[in-house]
Formats: sequence, structure tokens, C-alpha cells
Amino acid sequence: MRTLIATTLVLLPIGLAQPVAAGDDKNSPTDLPIRIDVPVQLEQANVVFNMNHFVMRGDMPVGLRYMDALSKRLAEAGTKGQIIGVFYSQAAHFTLTDKAYNAYRNVASGNPYKEVIANLIKQGVQLEECAVSMENNHWTNDDLLPGVKVNTDAVRRLIQLEQQGFVQIQP
Repeated sequence: MRTLIATTLVLLPIGLAQPVAAGDDKNSPTDLPIRIDVPVQLEQANVVFNMNHFVMRGDMPVGLRYMDALSKRLAEAGTKGQIIGVFYSQAAHFTLTDKAYNAYRNVASGNPYKEVIANLIKQGVQLEECAVSMENNHWTNDDLLPGVKVNTDAVRRLIQLEQQGFVQIQP
């Protein structure tokens, strides 16, 4: 099985987690003298983020933060491949329009993740919502943010992608 559990300890060495508080420039990781003992170069990286729950770092879900960071790092390195985010279960509501998000969460603030979702899609990350989660919550395609695709069901989609050689990250 190719599943990675994305924790700060795992992602810190590849530069996806930030070990210092935001705005603390004097301790920025780029300013630290770091010797790379194991340089990593990837020609190809096909990654699926299993977004079935959420862990927050401040007000931002860790999975969305890591998807964004990985997408940018791979692009900077010229790495070919694809990143797919599969949303379902407890994290299914991340892909909702403001109206649907407000109704689901019983708030009036709108979806706070809509800009992050839109930026991920602009970067070429494919975001998918689970039809089973949609059915369970009485959502339709019109309840999803622009560009979010719908898969038959998340678990079978994850199996399919792993069989196609995608590495699964569980943030």
C-alpha cells in the first residue's frame, strides 16, 4: 500500500509544513542553514489526497494547505504528474457553494475555503466530490463550487487511483 500519513513530522523534511509561526520571519525555514543529505528529484508524481476528514491548523484545513504547497513545489521543480483531491465524509462540505455551505454548517459566513479551492483548480489540481456524500446530504451538482467534479464514490475512486499508481496522502 502506498498511503502516506501526512503529519508535521513527515512533511517538515520536504518543506510542506512550516515549523515556525506565521509572520516570524527571523526564523523562516529558508534562512536556516540546512544541509541536504538526500536530495529528492521527481520526474513524475501522481498523488491523491484522501480528504475524508479534516485537521485544522488555525482556520485552514491541513489537507488544503498541503495540496497547495505540494502543487507549487512540484511545479517549481518541473515535476510532471497530477494531484487529485477526493472529498467525502467529514470534509465533503469544503467543496460547497456559499449557499449550500451556509445551509449545511448553519452559518451565514459562506464557504471560507472557496478561494483556496478555486486557486487549487487554477493550479491544475483536480478536485472531486463523492456522489455518496452528496446523496447523504441531499446536495446536487449545483451545490458545488465551479470546477469541482463528482465521482461515483470516494472509496472506489481511491482504490482506482492507487491501482493506477497514484500515491495516497492522508492529511
